[in-house]
Amino acid sequence: MLRLSGLSVALVLVLVPGPAEGLKEGECEVCVTFLGKFYQSLQDDNVKFTSADIENALIKSCKDAKGKENRFCYYIGATSDAATKMVNEVSKPLSYHVPVEKICEKLKKKDSQICELRYDKQLDLTTVDLKKLKVKDLKKILEEWGESCKGCAEKSDFIRKIVELMPKYAPAAAKARTDL
Repeated sequence: MLRLSGLSVALVLVLVPGPAEGLKEGECEVCVTFLGKFYQSLQDDNVKFTSADIENALIKSCKDAKGKENRFCYYIGATSDAATKMVNEVSKPLSYHVPVEKICEKLKKKDSQICELRYDKQLDLTTVDLKKLKVKDLKKILEEWGESCKGCAEKSDFIRKIVELMPKYAPAAAKARTDL
């Protein structure tokens, strides 16, 4: 008969891995999407899959990131103003072609904020009633287009600016709308 002491049982529980906790559907949305696009760009550009080359490419890629993707870059330390530096937690596994889902899973254990990032829901500009949107949402549309509304004080000013710029940034929506 085999007898185990309390210490032996504790040691067995620590050493024997439990069930793997993978990512749930839709979890780590920004991480998985951004790293997926980044990995694809590395392959398309024939970048050498060394940790240093990937890290340099990631930092370069993060300079152009906006919105939630920029926030993700900040969390992993790939922006100049970041407080932490976990870029190697991304570059090293990518150099071994580890799936981005596994990398995000590991990042989640280091910093749970990374997997809390979600993309904002996209508005369908062909059907949305601009008058029913909040000013905050109207500003967000302009921000996504890289525009601002200088001197706008009223909601109608923001709507006018969006309608004015819609043919440039959302031509299909501008053609489909009949109220413009």
